[in-house]
Amino acid sequence: MQWLPISQQRYKLAEGPFWDIHDQTLYWADIVGLLACRQSPDGYQQWQLDEPVSAFIPCERGDAVVTLAGGVYRLDLNSTETHLERFCVADATTGNRANEARCDAQGRLWLGTMQNNIAGDGSDIPITRRSGGLFRVDPDGSVTQLLSDLGIVNTLLWSEASGRVICGDTLDEALYIHDVADDGHLVERRTWAGPHPRGVPDGSAMDAEGYVWNARWGGHCLLRFAPDGCLDRIVELPVSHPTSCVFGGPNLTRLYVTSATPGEAVTDLDGAVLMADVGVPGHPCTRFAG
Repeated sequence: MQWLPISQQRYKLAEGPFWDIHDQTLYWADIVGLLACRQSPDGYQQWQLDEPVSAFIPCERGDAVVTLAGGVYRLDLNSTETHLERFCVADATTGNRANEARCDAQGRLWLGTMQNNIAGDGSDIPITRRSGGLFRVDPDGSVTQLLSDLGIVNTLLWSEASGRVICGDTLDEALYIHDVADDGHLVERRTWAGPHPRGVPDGSAMDAEGYVWNARWGGHCLLRFAPDGCLDRIVELPVSHPTSCVFGGPNLTRLYVTSATPGEAVTDLDGAVLMADVGVPGHPCTRFAG
């Protein structure tokens, strides 16, 4: 695979990539850089925010949602200025911030939170508590808490046919699988993929064959897991700290990988958004239905 940066720009902590198949547009966030970024056929655009932003997801009604420490906000995409409107507060825990966020097939936003680990100057704050949770935000703004006492929520993927969700916790170095009960709550957590010497689990994408491509923070690679959680292959990357990935392109065979720039860059591409054709299509992203 030939991994190439989509631009010369480097980010402090790029995360949460989303491919909008309707507009052939890539969305992502720079958590530490406080940026919501978009690369469309018309060019690149970014919006500067006032606090860490972990996800940038378009909505069916034409705007987008961004996930901040202070809540979930709507962002006007038709303005070059940053116009925000608070939509809801999913996690009211003092000192927490949003982290992983994806929409399920019904267009509901699932949001994982964690203790804020980013100081005002962008430096790291040690994580000392498991105060994170997993929340579901419905299109009407109602919030349901699904899990609590989590460390760092990373990876949200659904197996719609089997009624299961894969959700990781980076502090545990594990990806878990949960059954989804009839009332929508999560039950019977089981370890789906445990620790591996190549980094710790960050964000993931699922391909059409049900295989999971998991970015490994600090591992210089993606791990591709079979549907049963067994390791299928290691995909080497030219960045040291990949953070997440998403399938995109006209046929959904391109894999876009976001990455971070550590204290001292290890490679020339650290902090880049990468792209490669991986030869297998992925599941499309779903816009927020609200």
